[in-house]
Amino acid sequence: MAGKKNTGKARGAKNQKNAAPKNDMATENTILNSEAASYVADTGKTTKKSVKASIDKKELPVVEKNPGDLPAVENKAEELPSENMAQDLPAADTNPGDLPAADQEIKASPAKAETKTADSTDKKPVLAEKAADKKAACTQILPVGKISPRMPEGIEKRPVFSGNPYLPKMARVIEVIQETHNIKTLRLTLEEEEMENFVFEPGQVGQLSVFGVGEATFVINSPPSQKSWLQFSIMRAGELTESLHKVDAGDKIGLRAPLGNFFPYHEWKGKNVFFIGGGIGMAPIRTIMLHLLENKQDYGKISLLYGARSPKEMAYSYELDAWRNNPDLDCTLCIDNPYENWEHKVGLIPTVLEELHPAPENSVAVICGPPIMIKFTLQSLQKLGFEPQNIVTTLEKRMKCGIGICGRCNIGDRYVCVDGPVFTLAELDCLPPDL
Repeated sequence: MAGKKNTGKARGAKNQKNAAPKNDMATENTILNSEAASYVADTGKTTKKSVKASIDKKELPVVEKNPGDLPAVENKAEELPSENMAQDLPAADTNPGDLPAADQEIKASPAKAETKTADSTDKKPVLAEKAADKKAACTQILPVGKISPRMPEGIEKRPVFSGNPYLPKMARVIEVIQETHNIKTLRLTLEEEEMENFVFEPGQVGQLSVFGVGEATFVINSPPSQKSWLQFSIMRAGELTESLHKVDAGDKIGLRAPLGNFFPYHEWKGKNVFFIGGGIGMAPIRTIMLHLLENKQDYGKISLLYGARSPKEMAYSYELDAWRNNPDLDCTLCIDNPYENWEHKVGLIPTVLEELHPAPENSVAVICGPPIMIKFTLQSLQKLGFEPQNIVTTLEKRMKCGIGICGRCNIGDRYVCVDGPVFTLAELDCLPPDL
């Protein structure tokens, strides 16, 4: 019964509140907010009742119209800083010795700060001029639009397969050579008439395909003078290369070739050429090196530095003695770490290169290998004084279509499969830093 009476009183009180005139509601708001402010001042807490009351009323509390009713902390807005801001700041802010050196200089000498700003402004036109000069130079190095394979006057344009460029030709495997534990060389031949008419330049590539698995790009590493077969060396690294490692003599695979540009060997005539190959990077070096040796009368000194982690990981081991004994080739072999009965250089390729110290005058350096090896060898070549236009390398950026359509191998507006894979360092310097 007591509970019912209390409920009735509460209900009656509520009805009285609802019936109260607006001026009474304003008075009640003032009281509620004053109580809430006192509670906040005493306890630092906000009551649920005071918050709920403010929300339920859906009106701005009258107290906000009367600053005198605000908590003491709100009235501190009247205590504004004086007109002399420096006197009101903490002592540390007015003492330049407590500020960082750069701020001290600006605070102590506004004129010097203005000079710095003027200097920065003066540099902008200089930087813009340098950027414009580089763009103009790069336009000459890499003309706008697709770069056709290097076809200087006197070199016959090489034909490509007619018909559907995506349709591979049937190639028959005639020999498989186990180079290392993870590198195999395939020698392929085409139909008799196609083989007779097949021509390419050193450095050009082909797409090898295993039907039902896929295709990938590999350099043709036999010299153009070899008319009986085409040679490709494949390092096992994935599903497609695993399938290529399983083919045997007599099997047929697909071939789309030749693709891409080639080494600008016609520009090297009369110059010394220093080849640097690392691991599987010896494959593209092999084709251009053998081509130059066949035409030695057109070139100066021809040198080779070939390195791998160990002798067991050197491809073309059956040719190394012939290369070392060739009077037209200065051949140096190296491995990363000491190995039993190894009689040649020991050390990383960049280190051995700097020991050999090839002269950059009237010389071209050609480098192919793993990306990390190329990175540090390029630094060594520049340290030795080789100019970017006299350093040539190849890119292994993944190619798919091989004809510059799919965009899988693009770097900016360039396509490795069409504009490369052979580039000079000067050309690479003009490409976006996506490598």
